[in-house]
Amino acid sequence: MAQGFLSAFNDFLEVYSAGTKPEKQVNPNAVKVMREMGIDISQGQPEIVENYTGKAFDYVITVCDGAKEICPVFTGDVKNQLHIGFDDPADAKGTEEEVLPVYRRIRDEILVDFFAFYQTELR
Repeated sequence: MAQGFLSAFNDFLEVYSAGTKPEKQVNPNAVKVMREMGIDISQGQPEIVENYTGKAFDYVITVCDGAKEICPVFTGDVKNQLHIGFDDPADAKGTEEEVLPVYRRIRDEILVDFFAFYQTELR
């Protein structure tokens, strides 16, 4: 969701997303709640973070506390490494009616925090 927002803030940003334990596809609940904001992340392809550890980045940002603890060391030129943490919405259990509000809450938190990051660091 963070990648979707950053890409929506500015078409010229080169934004990547990868995880420590990527799923086979983008979570359908994440797709659904981002679509509610007019952002389509359905074509994203989950990737493993190790694909990027040797590359140069202006920013590497971890978003889940678990990822912060087990994220591999980036050996490429990384100018800034940050943690902007959120609960993992995939941990929510229950029916769609119970789970979607969790995804919406976290989506909204991501929007607020990443827009503030964009405004102060990337503009």
